[in-house]
Amino acid sequence: MNNKNIELLSPAGNFEKLKIALEYGADAVYAGVSHFSLRTRSAKEFNYDTFYEAVNYTHKMGKKIYATINGFPFNSQIELLKKHIMKMTSIKPDAFIVSTPGVIKLAREIAPNIPIHLSTQANVMNYLDALFYKEVGVKRIIAAREVSLKDLKEIKKEVPDMEFEIFVHGSMCFAYSGRCLISSLQSGRVPNRGSCANDCRFPYTLYAENKEDGTLLKLEEDENGTHIMNAKDLNLSNYIDDILKSGVVNSLKIEGRTKSPYYVAIATKAYRMAIDDYLKGKFDAKKYEKELETTKHRGFNDGYLVKRPYQKQGEQNLKESISLGTHQVYALVGEEGKTFLAKDKVEPNVAYEIVAPLNSKIQACQNEIGQIFSEGKNWYLKLNKIQTINGKIYDTIHSGNTNPVILPCSLPKFSFLRKKI
Repeated sequence: MNNKNIELLSPAGNFEKLKIALEYGADAVYAGVSHFSLRTRSAKEFNYDTFYEAVNYTHKMGKKIYATINGFPFNSQIELLKKHIMKMTSIKPDAFIVSTPGVIKLAREIAPNIPIHLSTQANVMNYLDALFYKEVGVKRIIAAREVSLKDLKEIKKEVPDMEFEIFVHGSMCFAYSGRCLISSLQSGRVPNRGSCANDCRFPYTLYAENKEDGTLLKLEEDENGTHIMNAKDLNLSNYIDDILKSGVVNSLKIEGRTKSPYYVAIATKAYRMAIDDYLKGKFDAKKYEKELETTKHRGFNDGYLVKRPYQKQGEQNLKESISLGTHQVYALVGEEGKTFLAKDKVEPNVAYEIVAPLNSKIQACQNEIGQIFSEGKNWYLKLNKIQTINGKIYDTIHSGNTNPVILPCSLPKFSFLRKKI
């Protein structure tokens, strides 16, 4: 495989995140409408009309979009599923992401010209399964998160014309290949039909039971209980050079359709840099790690691709569900590049670091609104006054205010303003 053709695949939880992912360097995005998607909360951001617009937008940029039809349907949903596949076929995404053999068969019958990508929830870990899915028409396998790079090499030998996609960043599920029932038991929300409540992230109180007399003894690490099922987030940025050298991976996938626009931007940017630097012979793991640390996360681990589980320790965050991150996001610049919306409290006379898409051009300026200036390799914005496009002036502005704030001069679209915590 030619490493120059490696694909960077980013999440598109809504249309804005889709645009941000493409702007920050994604070659392709994945998204879906609410029917039969494993992320119904984000999929509700799209209906058939807006998903059609998203497909056209992506294709105009010369990039790809994959439609998620990766839920596990019940018998009562089959007729609705058929209609859904027909409707999605007319929208013409570049592939369907599917989880089950039956849905693969149905999609091949209804939409023979749309490639099938097999979801990671099918948990392919050996060449026998890969051969089977090739025979039924799958073009790409999104490998099980539990598979190793060594095993992928063996699978590729047996199925050389199959494409392989791997997750390189994002949330890790406590259950095997995402096959979880905790939310079903506790809240009636079925994870494998797209309504996971993330119960594994909750704090729990543990008890030891004496079955002789029914006594329960409370066990806890502190007064808040313990996040005993809370896995740290996947981060393979340090290993992108090894992954690409293997020659067996076609697509690097970032998890996170329900995560923030800033997360989508930074994760995409970091892995774009990692891929491009590798191709230039300038791979620098610390650079990507530093940028990824600015996002909120649960701590990082390297999953199962490069090491076996028994070789590692500290893969769980027992203290908190999520809170880490070196920077706070304060604003997002609009698509027109002339205004921003506050995401936290923005004040005059405070320097905010500007984060822009790769290869963006920022120019220094200074006027009555404020100034844009550089220090070292970084660019900053400092406002003299906060003035919205409707003419109002504020002492400070918060995320609840939906009036765009005027910039002193244009910035690259979808730039972010941030500060170190």
